[in-house]
Amino acid sequence: MLQYVLHQLSGLDTNTIYLVLFFFAFIENVFPPSPSDVVVVVGASLIATTGVDFIPILIITSCGSALGFLLMYYVGYYFGEKIVRSGKLKFISEDALHKADAWFSLYGYWLILANRFLPGTRSVISFFSGVHNLRVLKTFLFALISATLWNIFIVFLGMELGENAKLIDYYLKTYSNIVVLITVLIGAGILIRVYWKKHKGRNAD
Repeated sequence: MLQYVLHQLSGLDTNTIYLVLFFFAFIENVFPPSPSDVVVVVGASLIATTGVDFIPILIITSCGSALGFLLMYYVGYYFGEKIVRSGKLKFISEDALHKADAWFSLYGYWLILANRFLPGTRSVISFFSGVHNLRVLKTFLFALISATLWNIFIVFLGMELGENAKLIDYYLKTYSNIVVLITVLIGAGILIRVYWKKHKGRNAD
């Protein structure tokens, strides 16, 4: 797929390439999963052979990502209560919602700051940022910082690897697999800890 994306982008003029990169950066939060990282990396690989440049790519993709994050924030803000707190999702208890509220109130902005580095959870974090009514301006700022830091990495990756599509694909997949594994292990650890505390409490009674 990378070879195909590279071929398609290389045939476009500079402004159209920027527009395509903005579009894919924007829709990743709205329609996951989308190949936005792949497109941005491949777009960056064209810096040496086309008129595109590092700074415009970084600004355009970071703003696109932050605006996409903000759109899903508003989806969560206006519709999240009806979806999450309606009681229709039987597997989510009221107690679990209260705990999620408390955790998101404490760590919500840090989750936003880390969201671009957490594949598979980006749209979830943006949605629940709106559900938990985090401040709009601060949310956008943290989303923009997160996107900028991440895009510095992947744009630099594209510049360094050039048109070596197979190597780009390998690095992105390896990173994604490692992060998913760490996330699963952390989640399992939290579940085990909660179960152990409940079990200990019952024995104490």
